[in-house]
Amino acid sequence: MNLVNRTSSPRVLLGGLSAQQFMKRHWQRRPLLVRQAWPGVEPPVSRPALFELCAQEDVESRCIEQGRDGGWRLRHGPLQRRQLPPLSRVGWTLLVQGLDLHSDAAHSMMKAFDFIPRVRLDDLMLSWASDGGGVGPHLDSYDVFLLQVHGQRRWRVGPPGDTRLVPGLPLRILANFEPQEEWLLEPGDMLYLPPGWGHEGVAVGGDCMTASIGFRAPTAGELANALLQRLADEIEDGGAAWPRRRFADRGRLAAEKLGEVPADLQRFARDGLARALADPEAGARALGGWLTEPKPQVWFPPGREGLEAGHGVCVDRRSRMAYDQLHLFINGEAYRVGGLDGRLLRRLTDEQTLDSRACARLSPQARLALEEWLALGWLRPYPC
Repeated sequence: MNLVNRTSSPRVLLGGLSAQQFMKRHWQRRPLLVRQAWPGVEPPVSRPALFELCAQEDVESRCIEQGRDGGWRLRHGPLQRRQLPPLSRVGWTLLVQGLDLHSDAAHSMMKAFDFIPRVRLDDLMLSWASDGGGVGPHLDSYDVFLLQVHGQRRWRVGPPGDTRLVPGLPLRILANFEPQEEWLLEPGDMLYLPPGWGHEGVAVGGDCMTASIGFRAPTAGELANALLQRLADEIEDGGAAWPRRRFADRGRLAAEKLGEVPADLQRFARDGLARALADPEAGARALGGWLTEPKPQVWFPPGREGLEAGHGVCVDRRSRMAYDQLHLFINGEAYRVGGLDGRLLRRLTDEQTLDSRACARLSPQARLALEEWLALGWLRPYPC
């Protein structure tokens, strides 16, 4: 299905607000409801195509059903069509995560949100629901734009508060949800919610499709865990001389307390950790690498060998790219770049394309990197 982006202006998408006004007034602060944020919107994929996707091994999908007794049933994909309930059955929902990895239209839809740093972007999830279908009142740990693309959905929303969950359920459903606002969304309407706001969406009339564009907000613990793991891998692979310095305790007196950890060994360990954390470039490499790691289910089909004359490159929709002042990051790998190469590769990251004339200005080493990424399927020839 061909999706036409009719809302290239953030002011249309954000209800008359500029991107700067939205970020100042609403981002991570309070919800925003925009009527006809995306006039004439179409689903990025049809319902039959969505059902076909949920049967694939490399697609993350879930089917959620609510019984008449109030109980919930959760099944994870892959799910064949015969395993899904009939369309006429009320109270069930199909969720397909990471649709942008499998659909050019879904990937293009996310470009409307390019006023937010791309490393914050998680994915586009598309849900289909029969009449009354939903996933119960819950909260998310990320910023989300809920765009109605077909049918109707009623949303109830409440501010951060009681986070206790109903015990014994396969879903994280709030036990004491107290909504303060309620809206019925039509195709083209959009609701933005910051992290921690309770919400419940219920399909009205069936054949309801909602696109959820989520932006991750990692916790300090999650970041620390990821960075420490990456730093540990970098130390193990070699690098600076200090990691190979071995603990030595010549002249130690005979131990009287055999179970005690020696104080000099504690100091040696703390010094090693401090040296790893004190290297700003190593920390930057670890962060950029983690932020651009593809999701576990992502795989890249082999690409084209060599960069042909007259062709530039564009970033494959499955790739993640970012940069800082010294590095370029792509799919978890870090490359030190500078000068003209750095400026051109950062342009590729920002604009997602680099034309043939710009590619011709790259150094031989940078062109070899592009050819390697083409062969890996991380980039594609441009024009495609």
